[in-house]
Amino acid sequence: MTCHEVNDEIMIPLPKEFDMNANLGYLTREKNECMYEIENGIIRRVIVIEEICFLVQLTVIDNKQMIIQFLSDSRPTEKWQREEIVKYIREWFDLDNDLTPFYEMAKADPLLTMPAKKFFGLRVIGIPDLFEALCWGVLGQQINLAFAYSLKKQFVEKFGDSIEWNGKKYWVFPSFERIAMLTPADLADIKMTVKKSEYIIGIAKLMASGELSKGKLMKMNFKEAEKSLMKIRGIGPWTANYVLMRCLRFPTAFPIDDVGLINSIKTVKNMDRKPTKDEILELSTLWKNWESYATFYLWRVLY
Repeated sequence: MTCHEVNDEIMIPLPKEFDMNANLGYLTREKNECMYEIENGIIRRVIVIEEICFLVQLTVIDNKQMIIQFLSDSRPTEKWQREEIVKYIREWFDLDNDLTPFYEMAKADPLLTMPAKKFFGLRVIGIPDLFEALCWGVLGQQINLAFAYSLKKQFVEKFGDSIEWNGKKYWVFPSFERIAMLTPADLADIKMTVKKSEYIIGIAKLMASGELSKGKLMKMNFKEAEKSLMKIRGIGPWTANYVLMRCLRFPTAFPIDDVGLINSIKTVKNMDRKPTKDEILELSTLWKNWESYATFYLWRVLY
């Protein structure tokens, strides 16, 4: 797919299995989201390329093309900057993934038939930045979604940068370089546990030292990347698979112990109890190589 540029706008052609409303349904699930703003189906967010912040506005026309416009004064002057912005957006919406085999599989799967039909065109919305994905995974451990969002908002607004446009602030997720220099005491007024503060600072330090990076993880196979992430303090199988799914884009990532997944299966199957792990493994045999999409679609059933 090629992108076309017209008068400072960039147009990205969209795959046929893309439905903006299905994706907006996911993106608007929590009013406390602070990393982007959605207004009348138009998305605005800051994308950082090599420490330069660009405020972009994304509009989708007939589910066939996505138009990128640049707001505020920061506009990409170099071709490579525009390419990186496009790459970020393609990754965010998983646009390079052909979902045809997933939908074929879902038709034959009793658990996925309904969600695949109802949310057709939904992509696994990613978190392209590794530090953000890891922090979000840690913040979300053992608490409900609304509380996790309020923690993220406090964290971002205390330590992140922002761009102001039209009287509103658009936030940038805090950099690992900045967080690596903090102590848990610096995070004390954010309502998270001391343990979570320690985990996040620990992750930031690993990234600042170069020991942990997205590039390194992307060179590994799934098992190696999972093992590598689980060696990090504060990262268990659930957080590792969440990051493998939403940042590193491994199609086989499968947070099998996820409460949302368990509740969703219970709902779809009309069970009067929660399914066991063995039952989930049995139910997921058809999902091979599409575990992350199956999980994402089942999550979607819940809200």
